[in-house]
Amino acid sequence: MLDRRISVAPMMDWTDRHCRVFHRMLSQRALLYTEMVTAAAVVHGDRDKLLGFSDMEQPLALQLGGSDPAQLAEAARIGADFGYQEINLNVGCPSDRVQSGAFGACLMRDPVLVARCVDAMSRATQAAEITVKCRIGVDDQDPEIALREFIRTVSGVGIRSFTIHARKAWLDGLSPKENRTIPPLDYSLARAIKEENQNLEIILNGGVETVDQARAHLNNGFDGVMIGRAAYHHPDTVVGQMDTLFDAKPAQNPRKILENMAEYAAEQGKLGVRLHSITRHMLGLFSGLPGARAWRRYIAENAHLPDAGPNVLLEALKRVELPETTDA
Repeated sequence: MLDRRISVAPMMDWTDRHCRVFHRMLSQRALLYTEMVTAAAVVHGDRDKLLGFSDMEQPLALQLGGSDPAQLAEAARIGADFGYQEINLNVGCPSDRVQSGAFGACLMRDPVLVARCVDAMSRATQAAEITVKCRIGVDDQDPEIALREFIRTVSGVGIRSFTIHARKAWLDGLSPKENRTIPPLDYSLARAIKEENQNLEIILNGGVETVDQARAHLNNGFDGVMIGRAAYHHPDTVVGQMDTLFDAKPAQNPRKILENMAEYAAEQGKLGVRLHSITRHMLGLFSGLPGARAWRRYIAENAHLPDAGPNVLLEALKRVELPETTDA
């Protein structure tokens, strides 16, 4: 069973395979997630492109979107065959594209359908654990009632691990971006769900920005904490500190990480991967250090050029003033 004590959230257009390789160099123990992939795309699309990953990314979970039990079951089987250790069903994304496909956060209104979906997924494979990521409710639902009904119904088919984004999703009236910040957080409700369901694993998501905050939530009874945008924008100070929750040393120094990523970029370049596809995830690496702005500017001006190679990373590094302690 996976240790979900700390994880980096699945984020559309961000947590692709290059981002995950970068994050894995910062943390050996954090659980990583793919972007959400629709079940239909997995079943009918280019599976190697959609699901391919490097073994170094493990432990790794696949997040699926969908609402058709049979299709989700087939996608889960395919994902497990690829080697994913967890298959997570998205019941929290509020984007227009997701709503038009009748999945994501709008499924909070139909816990019976969600139960059918995850039951079919569980029956399709024993190689990966099926989990759910949800909101506390949508639109005019009363979260105190809706979330309890959702957890009770879905756990009734044997699902034991839930990641709760402790905000409502307003599908009518707020944009996806606004839904990440405007609905108020309700950690107390998520905590009550854990207290009422000691047999379930409850992971908290939403508004957590530092590893110290994650540690406090773990000490307050949650089984795990998932961090999203803060991990992406401040990878060294967030992802790089995640292993301390396992009483392990924090990430290796930033210079070594960048040198390793330059080697990775060289390997990927031989496969036709543009440097920008990799460096776009690394802009926050030196956040807060002198020269960080110059680092970002150099990357932005050079990584997209047709002949850009790993030397761009090494040249950009010269703009950053690294503390002596991180350059050992």
